Amino acid sequence: MLRFLRLILIVILVAAVLVLVARLAFPLPSLEGRNESGAIAASAQTRLGGLVVPLVAVHPGRSGVVTLRRGADAFAARMILANGAEQSIDAQYYIWANDPSGLILLDALKRAAARGVRVRLLVDDNGTPDLDGELAALNALDNFEVRLFNPFTLRSPRAAAYLFDFARLNRRMHNKSFTVDGVVSIVGGRNIGDVYFAYGEDNLYYDMDVLAVGPAASDVSANFDRFWNSLSSYPAELILGGGAAGLAEFDRAVTAAKSAPERRIYRQSVENAQLIAQLGDGSLGLEWVGVQVVSDDPAKGLGVVEEDQLMVNRLARILGQVETSLDLVSAYFIPGEKFTGYLSDLAARGVRIRTLTNSQEATDVLPVHAGYITYREGLLNAGVEVYELKSTQDRTLSEQLGILGASSTSLHSKVFSVDGRRIFIGSFNFDPRSARLNSEMGLLIESATLARAMSAAFDTRMKLAAYRVVRAEDGALIWIEPRADGSETRYFSEPHTTAFGRALVRAIGWLPVEWML
Repeated sequence: MLRFLRLILIVILVAAVLVLVARLAFPLPSLEGRNESGAIAASAQTRLGGLVVPLVAVHPGRSGVVTLRRGADAFAARMILANGAEQSIDAQYYIWANDPSGLILLDALKRAAARGVRVRLLVDDNGTPDLDGELAALNALDNFEVRLFNPFTLRSPRAAAYLFDFARLNRRMHNKSFTVDGVVSIVGGRNIGDVYFAYGEDNLYYDMDVLAVGPAASDVSANFDRFWNSLSSYPAELILGGGAAGLAEFDRAVTAAKSAPERRIYRQSVENAQLIAQLGDGSLGLEWVGVQVVSDDPAKGLGVVEEDQLMVNRLARILGQVETSLDLVSAYFIPGEKFTGYLSDLAARGVRIRTLTNSQEATDVLPVHAGYITYREGLLNAGVEVYELKSTQDRTLSEQLGILGASSTSLHSKVFSVDGRRIFIGSFNFDPRSARLNSEMGLLIESATLARAMSAAFDTRMKLAAYRVVRAEDGALIWIEPRADGSETRYFSEPHTTAFGRALVRAIGWLPVEWML
C-alpha cells in the first residue's frame, strides 16, 4: 500500500512539473502596449446613418427590430450591410468557419477594409481552428484588425493546451453580433458558417437573429468595446504572427467558394434583397419597441465575475414576474436543480410552460442530451409541456459526439417569450456552460408581436416538427409524433435511436461532467 501511495505521489509531482514546464514554454504574451479603441458613433453622413438616424429621431427611446429567421436571409443581411459599410464593421463571434459562407463573409470584410472601412473582428479562438493563416493575413491589411478571445498558446495540436491551461481555456466567448457604421446590429444565435445559414441542400439548422437599429445598436457597439478591450482579447499578431503570406491562398479559396453550385440561392438572396432600400422607404417591417442588451461581463472569461453579475442571475431580475406563460426554446437545455425548481414553482402557480430542445436523434452534442434527460421527468412531473425537435436525417454516434463535426439538422436557437409580451433572443442556452463558463449576450425585446409569434409556433409548426413527450398511466415516457393528416405515431423509447445509443447517453449522464456541459 505504501509503495502504491508513493507511486501516486510521484505521478502527481511529475504531472505538476510537466504542467509548469508547458506553461513556461507556451506563455500568454503581454498585453502591454496594446491599443484600445472604441466604436465609431452613428452618423447621418453615411448612407446607412442617413436612413436610420432620422427614423430613430421620431421614435425616441425605442429601437427598431425585425427578425431574421431564414438562413439565406440572415446571410444576405450580413453581406448587404458589409457591402454598404462606409465607416466601421464590428463583428464578434464564437465560431467563424472555414467554409463557403465563412470565407465569402470574410471576403466582404476584406473588401470593406480596402474601401477604408475600419474592420474589427473578435473571434473566440476555440471557434476558428483552421483559419490561422487567413486571419493572420487579414490582420496584416490596412484597416483590418483581428483579436482572439482566450487564445491557445500551443497552436498544434491546439487541444493539448487544455492539459496545462484548462481553467482558462474552458471559458469561451459565445457572443454573436455584427454591427455596421454604428447604426445597424445583427444579434442572435447564429455563428458564421454554412450549417448556421442552412447553406447546402442537406442543412436544416433552426436558428434566429434580430436586426436592430437605434439605441439597441449603440448598446451592442458599447458591449463590443468591452470585449474588444478586455484582458482576454489578444491582437492576432501576438498569437498567429504577422505578414500576408496566406492572402493568395485565401483569395483562391474565396473564388472557389463563390463558384460553388449550391451558392446559387444565397447569391440570389443577396442580389434580390432590398434591405437598404427598405430601410429608406419604411417597408422593412421594423417594430419600434423597448430593447435591452443583456450581456455577461467579459471578465467572465477569466473567472473573476461576482455571482450577482452573471448574466443568468441578472436576466432573471430583468425578466421580472412571470404571470401567465413561458415558452422556452434552447438548443442545449440542462435546467439543473435550481431552474427546474423555478419552472416547477411557476407551473404550480398555474403558469403555462412549454420547452423545446433537441431530441436525442436531432442533437449534435450527445453529452448535453445526457444532462438534459436527468431533469426531463422532473419537468413533466411539475406539469411542464415538453417538446423535442425531430430530425430529418439519420446520423451516427460519432457525429453526435462531435467527432466528425456538427450535425446539419438540429435546433440551434436560444429564444424564450414571457407572458406574450416580451421575448429574449441571443446566444444564451439554459445549461451550466452558458450560466457559469461562457460569456453570453442577447436582446430582451418588449414586443407582444414577436412574443406571440413564438408562442403561436408551438401551436402550429411545432406540432409537425417536434415530438411531444408525455407520461403514460404507468409512468413510462411516450413520444407523440403528430402527422399532417391528423394521425399520430407513438414511441415508447427515444425515437429513431438504438439501444446502444440510449445506453451510452445514460452512461454519460452518470459521469460528473454536468458543470462543463
